[in-house]
Order: sequence, then C-alpha cells, then structure tokens
Amino acid sequence: MIIFRYLTKEVLISMSAVTGVLLLIIMSGRLIKYLANAAEGKLSADILLLLISYRIPGFLELILPLGLFLGILLSYGRLYLENEITTLSACGLSDKRLQWLTLGPAAMVAVLVACLSFWVTPWGAGQVKQLLNKQESMTEFDVLIEGRFQKLPSKGRVSYVGELTNNRTELRDIFLSEQMKTRSGDQLGIVVAESGRQYMDPQTRSRFLLLKNGYRYEGMPGHADFRMISFEEYGVRLQQSQVREMVTEIEVLPTADLWNREGYEYWAQLHWRISLPILCIMVTLLAVPLSKVNPRQGRYARLLPSILLYLSYLTLLTSARSGMDEGEPDAVLRFWSVHLLFAFIIFNLHFTASYWRRSLNFILLWLPIPGRSVK
Repeated sequence: MIIFRYLTKEVLISMSAVTGVLLLIIMSGRLIKYLANAAEGKLSADILLLLISYRIPGFLELILPLGLFLGILLSYGRLYLENEITTLSACGLSDKRLQWLTLGPAAMVAVLVACLSFWVTPWGAGQVKQLLNKQESMTEFDVLIEGRFQKLPSKGRVSYVGELTNNRTELRDIFLSEQMKTRSGDQLGIVVAESGRQYMDPQTRSRFLLLKNGYRYEGMPGHADFRMISFEEYGVRLQQSQVREMVTEIEVLPTADLWNREGYEYWAQLHWRISLPILCIMVTLLAVPLSKVNPRQGRYARLLPSILLYLSYLTLLTSARSGMDEGEPDAVLRFWSVHLLFAFIIFNLHFTASYWRRSLNFILLWLPIPGRSVK
C-alpha cells in the first residue's frame, strides 16, 4: 500500500503539471480568438470568461489522457534514472506488479474522463450554445465599446462612440460610416452626431439608433461632389449581431439521447465519447514499458518516440471518427481496429519485448557498421 501511494502520488503530480501547462496553452489560444471577436464587435466582452469556463471540460477530456501518458513517462523515467525502480525490483516488485499498481491512478483518471465525456462536456457545450444564442439576438448597439473604432458586420459599417451613459442607453460623440452601392458606383456615407439613444418601433419591433443634432455626408471617395445634410433627429436601423461558433446540436446532446438517435453522425459522437476513457487505460498500458530507460541514457531518452507513438494513436482515432461522421462503410470497424492495433503493440511491449530486443541486437551485430570488424 505504501508503494502504491508513492507511485500514485508521483504519477498524479507529474500528470497535473503537464495537464495544467497544456490547458493553459489551449485556453490562451481560444481566449485570443474570443478577444479578436470581441474587438470586432461580434461578441460581448462580458461573456468571454464564461465561454472559456464552459469550454474547459471539453479541453480536459482530450488533455487528461495525454497528461496521464506524459506523467507516467516523466515520473517513472526519473525513478529509473535514480535507481528507485531497481531498488523496488530487488525487493520483489516485478514489472507486472508495477503495471497493476499504475492502473490504480489510471482508473481514477479514466472515471474522471468518462464523467467529463458523458455528462459535463455536453452540458458545457449547451451553456456555450445558450450564450451564443443570446449574442445572436443582440444588435450592434449592444456590443459597442466607448472610445474605440469598431468594424461592424453589416454593410461594412464602422462606428465610434465617445461615451456610453445611463446604463448604455445613451450615446455621445457618435461617428458612423458605411459603404453604399449606387448606380454610379460605391459611395461612402458618414454620420456625425452629438448624442443618440436606442429606439424600438412598436409596430415592426425593429430597433433603431436615434441620433440627434448632427450631419450626414454622402459621396464617392476621391470626388468633390459630397452631399451634406444637417438633421435634428436621424434614425439608423440596427441589425442583429451575427455570431458563428462550432457548437453543433450533436455536441450538446446528452449521451443517453445518442443511443436513441438514428444517423451515423450520432453514432460517431457516441463511439468517440466511449473511447476516451478507454484511451486512458490504453495509454497507461503503453506508457509503463516505454518509461523503462537505462540510467546512462537519461530520463528523456524515450520521450520523443513515445510522444510520436501517442500522436499516431490519436491521429488514427481522429481519422476513423471523421470516416464515421461522413458515413463511410465499415468506419466503426476501422475505429475500433485502431484500439486493437495498439492493444497488439502493448502485448508485444509487455510479453515479447525481450525477444524483439535480442533480435534487434542480433541484426545490429551483423550490419556493416564503420569502424567495427565482423568475425
């Protein structure tokens, strides 16, 4: 029990460190994307942290298997380097026993990934979809930021508001420009006003920006025939904000509902969710023999080949899932054949590793290596 707690602690600490770094990198990339959308007026800055928070379960269900894999490689690589595994082996800890002890923390991670994949991630995707649906119902007025030029999605419109007051219901120092197509060519319309407020037509339910005390300029850039119109009140129709995000209905569906749906895209999502906890167990069985290094080689000797092997595993799974999404024949068989392929590799690593090592040494013995004479 003492050895189990010690090994579990080493694996989980390394896994947590790797997972935290990977999660920070992925969240930073997604946050930059959301900030760019907010700067363009496509998203409200108030919901950015909520969007990232609801996305975390989806990130973790993919990061945790990789974090577990690297955590085992790094922690056991250090134990081999410092001869701790050698000492434990001298005390009666066999390779088979080491593998069984490692399956303890792997089972905990697999249960966590299963909870994320089956329940938490679909719930988070549903919350993201609700937030984005609210953004769809917002107008350009709702995403304005004071003191900044913003390019709005409708008609190539650019806006500037000097000040937002009275809980964002009144505007001051307003500048609007938009591209207009006419028979004589593209023209530019510019509106400058002292103040403005939002107004809803009670009949059509359309919303307008009602401007006061300003000027409107219309003309073609590069020409002097601009028209200038002064006004006391001027209405600009506000269009709804168009937000597009890759949150499909299938991602939002609970796992129980996927069983009752007919369609290859639903089955693809179901098989993918089931395979993620299995992936945690598979990478654990793969990582333990790969973590065995010679102290003279260093703890990172097998890290790069192991990562390449894991990436091959995940790439093949993703490719087979894409085939299921497109309804290719025998795609389900190919998907689970990937797990069988790596189960065969794991079997060889555990039970025939010494045979392949002797065979490789025998082949290297007879190769014409420069500087060595073959007798």
